Amino acid sequence: MIRLALWIVGSLVVAALAAWLMALPGTLTLELAGYRMQPRLGTAVVLLLLLAALIILVWTVLRRIFGAPRAMARRRALRRRAQGVEALSDAVIALQSGDPARARLLAREAQARLPENSAAKLLEARADLAVGDMPAAREHYRALIASDKTALAALTGLYDQARTQQRPEAALTFARKALSLAPDSSWAAEAVFDDLVQRGHWAEAVAMVNAEVPPGREGRARKRRRQAVIETARAREAETSQPLAALEHALTALKLLPDFVPAALIAARIHINQGESRKAMSLLRRIWRATGHPDIAALYGHAQPGASAVERLKRMREIVDMPPEHRAAAMALARTAIDAYDWPLARDVLLPYAGPDLTEGVASLMAEIEAGESGDQGKAREWLARGLRAARDPAWTADGLVSAEWEPTSPVTGKLDAFEWKVPVTSNARPLPLPVASSEGPEDFPKPAPVLPLAPAENQQ
Repeated sequence: MIRLALWIVGSLVVAALAAWLMALPGTLTLELAGYRMQPRLGTAVVLLLLLAALIILVWTVLRRIFGAPRAMARRRALRRRAQGVEALSDAVIALQSGDPARARLLAREAQARLPENSAAKLLEARADLAVGDMPAAREHYRALIASDKTALAALTGLYDQARTQQRPEAALTFARKALSLAPDSSWAAEAVFDDLVQRGHWAEAVAMVNAEVPPGREGRARKRRRQAVIETARAREAETSQPLAALEHALTALKLLPDFVPAALIAARIHINQGESRKAMSLLRRIWRATGHPDIAALYGHAQPGASAVERLKRMREIVDMPPEHRAAAMALARTAIDAYDWPLARDVLLPYAGPDLTEGVASLMAEIEAGESGDQGKAREWLARGLRAARDPAWTADGLVSAEWEPTSPVTGKLDAFEWKVPVTSNARPLPLPVASSEGPEDFPKPAPVLPLAPAENQQ
């Protein structure tokens, strides 16, 4: 109704305007080819308007006629582009659906219809890679490197291809090139970082980590841990040859992660070798209260070089409460009591953990007690047999391997910070020697047992 009313009002206004124009006084004289016309002024205006409308109409028709070929070409191009976009979309769907052969055909069709489209070229290269046509994929990716727009994506594809073909050096080359083009490329930075870690180039690796600007609290915590692990690796590497530098690295790691057991062990061993037993014991007491790690207790017992077994037992009782608060504390105290031939104490602290929750380590210690106190080999063998069926004790574990001590990288994958103190799920232990004390030190430290229990879960490192 509103539109109808507006149309009627508009028509009336136009009609009134036309009537007003025709009623204007005066005449207009026109002479053309011997003819003279003298229409009224209003009529002349109306005729001029009609003539203008006729000229516009004729021009429009002529423009349509002469522009028809161009319009048809434009429509064909739009239709071809629409078909190319549809083929590109179908190619992406086919590739994600696990049909790389169809994806490659559709990508080629999309590239034929969209010759300048970088996405079509990149998708064809990705489809070639998925099909397994490595030479074609490599050629397509190398062609895409020439463009700044697609260079990073092409290097990503070449990196994936090199990894698929087990060519680590080529993959690293592509990662370094990508990192030079885009310093914020996460995959390239991770690839270069992993290579530095596997080669043991700790200074360059920590420089990369220091340059990171992680977002959020979790990112900052991850950065601190990686820095601490690398600093500990540097300390571990230099402990025997450059103890002062190693101590600095270990203390830096402890500033980043105050309760990091591997760094604390290295720092304490260096303090002891330098005759600074009080510093070592103070550090070990703090870490023991925070983690309850058995290696900390073992080193604390030997913090005074040359001490007798009885003196070590006395020192161990300084940090282990009675009764021991957890299995790790009980085993550490029992081990020292056995060395001091205090069989009753060793038995008393282990009995609460010799029941249904028995572990291999407790069973082995109980066998030692039976054999050492009374010489009862039958009971000792019984404990050893129970140990074979008992749960395993926590150990440094990474990728199914068990190590006698912490290592900065996994021997299987080369990943940084792969070792965890936990109950292993396999039995392929791979004991490694502890770093040997420096020649100036009073004595070498004892190698801790490769399998010892861990403190409660909240204290794990």
